[in-house]
Amino acid sequence: MESSDNKMTVRAVDRAMDILLCFIDEKELTLTEISHKVGLNKSTVYRLLGSLENKDFLARNPDTEKYQLGFRVWQLSANLPQGGDPGTILLPEMVRLRDLVGETISLYVRNENERIRIQAVESNETIRRVAPIGAHLPLSVGASSKVLVAYAPPETQKAILSDPSWPSFVDKQTYMEQLEEIRTNGYATSSEEREQGAAAVAVPLFNRRGHLVAALSVSGPSNRLTLERMKENLPYVMVAAKRMGSMLK
Repeated sequence: MESSDNKMTVRAVDRAMDILLCFIDEKELTLTEISHKVGLNKSTVYRLLGSLENKDFLARNPDTEKYQLGFRVWQLSANLPQGGDPGTILLPEMVRLRDLVGETISLYVRNENERIRIQAVESNETIRRVAPIGAHLPLSVGASSKVLVAYAPPETQKAILSDPSWPSFVDKQTYMEQLEEIRTNGYATSSEEREQGAAAVAVPLFNRRGHLVAALSVSGPSNRLTLERMKENLPYVMVAAKRMGSMLK
């Protein structure tokens, strides 16, 4: 057993979980692809895949030799608690907001030094911002990232900015000034910070106790979602965030 962050872990279990996490963004993967993703040699990965396959957490396509999630994963997901899940509770309101502003709506939460998209409703436009649920993104750039950090406790902000993974091209002083501006204005905007041709506006989503739950964002192509358009949409986004927050304990 190993100790990581004062928690006892089992190496084989950790490695098996890392393999399963490879399928967050991919539907099928080969042994070689999985080996590269988890940073382990093929023989080790092959043994772990065999265990996961025997327990039906993974299934192998004999024609393509690719692995995909097995039915045990879907059995487990059927028992996820739905009552307190913001992504489930807020989905109808996200659809309503999408229909009002015409762009992709996303819900992000912070997980240590990254943000995760837990729910999304894509625009009906032909050219739109594609938002895969479960995507892990950095906290250093993007409107939603800055909202999540701006409303985090000071000690959390300090830990995020002092982490060795912080990119050198993002000036910390400028970033902190942006966080102060976000707290003053109540929203954040970004244009082509993380991805060329993409823009977004995001606001904090607080629950009924006033605790930050998530960042609610509207994103789309930067040539359509201009700063002027963002400001036009902002009242709808803020009202939606307030309504959504009233639904969460």
